Formats: sequence, C-alpha cells, structure tokens
Amino acid sequence: MMQEPVTLSDAAAKRIAAILEDEKDKTAMRVSVEGGGCSGFSYKFDLVDKENEDDLVLEKGNAKVLIDSLSLVYMGGSEIDFVDNLLGQSFQIKNPNAVASCGCGTSFSI
Repeated sequence: MMQEPVTLSDAAAKRIAAILEDEKDKTAMRVSVEGGGCSGFSYKFDLVDKENEDDLVLEKGNAKVLIDSLSLVYMGGSEIDFVDNLLGQSFQIKNPNAVASCGCGTSFSI
C-alpha cells in the first residue's frame, strides 16, 4: 500500500527554520505520534541533532523535519502547519486519517 506523503506548509517551514537558527546544536524538528492524549494519540515535537535510518526527511528552505516510520503510518497525507492567531501560536497537524480530534489540536484518533 502506497503511503500518502506528508507535507510542510510554508508557514511551518518558516517557523521551523527560525527555531533551528536559534538552536545551533539542533539540525531538525522531529514529529512523532505517541499513545495518549484526550483522543487516543498525540503529536510530539522535539528538536534533534541526528536522524535515524527509518526517518522520512522533509526539507523546505532551511527547515528540516524528521518523521519515524512508525509515526508515518498514522500521519500519511497530513500537512504540518504553523498557526498564529488570537488563540496563540502552535504547530498543527492537519491529518485526513483522524476521525476525532480534541480542541487543542494535539490529540487525535483513527
């Protein structure tokens, strides 16, 4: 089965590039999926300095995002976005596979 690609919005790429510029010892942002959260799964964002063999590497401009193969199973077809509005600033995953999500946007179920 062909996995849908994960994409990075321009806003997310710009924000990730700015964060990585300030964190000289980090080379990428890792996005992963873990159990837990109010809807079953939650997204985790970490700054890292190395990639693993099974990582999907997304690059746009100076932004670099890593997603491990296990998390990718749950994230196929998703867009990683950065939202800056009255509620604040946050990275959000627009996941077409999620059948339910919570108001905070960090947890989902399939």
